[in-house]
Amino acid sequence: MAGTNPSLPKGTRDFIPSEMVKRHYIFDTICNAFRLFGYLPIETPAMENLTTLLGKYGEEGDKLIFRILNSGDVFSKLRKLEVSNPEYLSLLNQISAKGLRYDLTVPFARFVVQHRNEIIFPFKRYQIQPVWRADRPQKGRYREFYQCDADIIGSDSLLSEAELIKIIDIVFDKIKVPVSIRLNNRKILAGVIEVIGESTKLTEITTALDKFDKTGKQSVIDELTEKGIKKSSMNKLLPVFELKGSVTEKMKFLDDYLAGSEMGRKGLEELKILFDITAHYEIINDVQFDLTLARGLNYYTGAIIEVNARNILIGSLCGGGRYDDLTGIFGLPGVSGVGISFGADRMYDVLEQLNLFPEKAETGTRVLFINFGEDKVVQLIPYINSLRDASINTEIYPDAVKIKKQMSYANSNHIAFVALVGEDEISKGLITLKNMQSGEQKQLTPEEVISELKPGNRISSMSEN
Repeated sequence: MAGTNPSLPKGTRDFIPSEMVKRHYIFDTICNAFRLFGYLPIETPAMENLTTLLGKYGEEGDKLIFRILNSGDVFSKLRKLEVSNPEYLSLLNQISAKGLRYDLTVPFARFVVQHRNEIIFPFKRYQIQPVWRADRPQKGRYREFYQCDADIIGSDSLLSEAELIKIIDIVFDKIKVPVSIRLNNRKILAGVIEVIGESTKLTEITTALDKFDKTGKQSVIDELTEKGIKKSSMNKLLPVFELKGSVTEKMKFLDDYLAGSEMGRKGLEELKILFDITAHYEIINDVQFDLTLARGLNYYTGAIIEVNARNILIGSLCGGGRYDDLTGIFGLPGVSGVGISFGADRMYDVLEQLNLFPEKAETGTRVLFINFGEDKVVQLIPYINSLRDASINTEIYPDAVKIKKQMSYANSNHIAFVALVGEDEISKGLITLKNMQSGEQKQLTPEEVISELKPGNRISSMSEN
């Protein structure tokens, strides 16, 4: 009987070794920036209790959580009941008690509460793990993808937001992707919504506004109309989000517009301070004040951040913001936090499309020893050990096949150098090192090979370039 062709669930991907080398380039760049600012690594489980996840992402977010069926025959009792039976819904809720994590922030809040006696506040953590969303797969949007998060919790200081903006700037400058770093404040949004007389519709309005740059003005108007926003309120709202000009000009307009909202004025003051601090960090990338930026997640309460590539349309590459009491849901009130999350998968796609991955990745094999037979292999092992001890990625071809095949293996795997140690080399205690790009080769002692190939060095007479 013929087997079915293997396939992947929609919205997921395999990564071959050459792709993983590129992914680790992204992960390492982000990790190095996080560590530079004193963030420490943690991990949390792939699954969380639904009581932890539900109600934190808004109605639309809750619908995108992948639920995990409880073990055992969870349907047997349901089959015996009519849908109209009051017991049916109760049993239905018992089918699933856990779900795959939707993001890393809510699990982090749960982590902080559970481990509050083991960590020191303010607590700075970074976390690089996959998350899952039952979204419709499309270009740049996946059902399984990695997030690279950094959060600081236990401090109200706007210096934290400024440092996170600098981390963003460092990462995208390092990978050579020009970006726009867009800033806003949820308190400003709340103030605007208060001024137009729709304070009870904060979630509905911010959810619609979050699509402003994706679907356009008319689509947002249509959605707000469907959600019952009055035409008079709409007339007051739209000029705010169509406001043009410099950061100073936008703030001057809001000084007057938000005069009747204490919450709005507080948000505006916070944003002014943030721009003042950030100016001292010499940010290379463009930093904007974007009044349409809403970040639909319900837990944001202060500054909000979103990052987009300037030369390619793919959606946000990084986002985040301030959340004042997320831990309060889990029994630890009054602890403020702020964080950002890099979308590694979208960053990968951008670097791939723009051909910005470095040509030479130091994570692959650097030297391949040719296998001349079992009697020679045992004499090569001390050489191989010494290169590996010097952090030079080294391997030996496992089989004593034709040299042409072994050389082809080196070429196919982009191995920069091949080491040939035959009878002549063994008698002299030397290694013939061949540059696979230039074809040049010369005999060296093992110590000379290490000196010329160890990380950070570049060969003068056998240049890889």
